Amino acid sequence: MSQEIMVPGAVGVAIKCKDGVVLGNDRRATWGYTVTNKSTQKVFKITDYIGLTCYGLIGDFQILVRILRAQANLYELETGERISTRSMGKLVSNYLYSRKMAPLYTNLIIAGMDADGPKLYTLDALGSLMEDDYGTAGTGMLLSIGILEADYKKDMTVTAGEKLVEKAIRNSIARDAMTGNGIDILIIKADGSKEKYLEIKELGE
Repeated sequence: MSQEIMVPGAVGVAIKCKDGVVLGNDRRATWGYTVTNKSTQKVFKITDYIGLTCYGLIGDFQILVRILRAQANLYELETGERISTRSMGKLVSNYLYSRKMAPLYTNLIIAGMDADGPKLYTLDALGSLMEDDYGTAGTGMLLSIGILEADYKKDMTVTAGEKLVEKAIRNSIARDAMTGNGIDILIIKADGSKEKYLEIKELGE
């Protein structure tokens, strides 16, 4: 007898700006129609210049984050240089593809600031690696992608990009019952990264 896998909701959003990248996600964890946690982290700093926002089973993306952080440290120790976003994207793509017969239930967006500028990649559970200017993942994807399509501009700064990511996530939280309880934001520029938390007061909180 097969067991139904219930994947918690999320609204992972990331965009590439002219001077960096911005990633965001909500904090709600659900199991079916029950909210199991209201402070679940879904945006992670892999290095000072690479971040990840994700959707899927919490344990799956948490172990993946630990693996990627370890690999980034090993790369820097062996080469004396920090790993690029492109290399990190290929690394996680190869790892996910190697698990295709027993996949990790997670969709990811990896974004970072490389020596040649900002980079952003979306990945599904089988490791399909796609470069883009922006990406979104999770149950709130359909509600947030329209905001990005309408308002995104390639020459926008991270200051404007932060407002756009927040707008896209707030729009999803307002309409998607699987997402909510606050917004985590990760901003990465050439001089490093900054993390922010935006509290959201909701009905019944």
